[in-house]
Amino acid sequence: MVYLPWNDMAEGGAAGVAATIAIDAEADFTALEWQVIHLARQDALASLHARGRWAWLYRLFNGERSTPELASDRLEILRQVAVEAWYRGYALHPARIAAFLSSGFTDNHLERLLATISAVRGSPKARSFA
Repeated sequence: MVYLPWNDMAEGGAAGVAATIAIDAEADFTALEWQVIHLARQDALASLHARGRWAWLYRLFNGERSTPELASDRLEILRQVAVEAWYRGYALHPARIAAFLSSGFTDNHLERLLATISAVRGSPKARSFA
């Protein structure tokens, strides 16, 4: 049976072992990329698909909806992976992972993105002041 010594956990603080994990400096996102990741939390899964044939009818009755698609292909792939990770956690579609890796990101980027989102995922989106 494997166990962790209590004194090592106490030195790590409330996070315990998480403080001892080395973070790869290469896998760090820029400030703009972090902003895209956090903004993707408000996007719906439907934003990952192209508009359907009935979109014109929806726009006729409800007005024009803004599209969350980004101009940069690299940032758009990051947004798509982040949206899917906010909703599905680690269960990403393999084609989306392949597109993420082919756009210049590494496996370490993907691991850091998924770990960050899964750590925040359970927290509420807005604070209640009631």
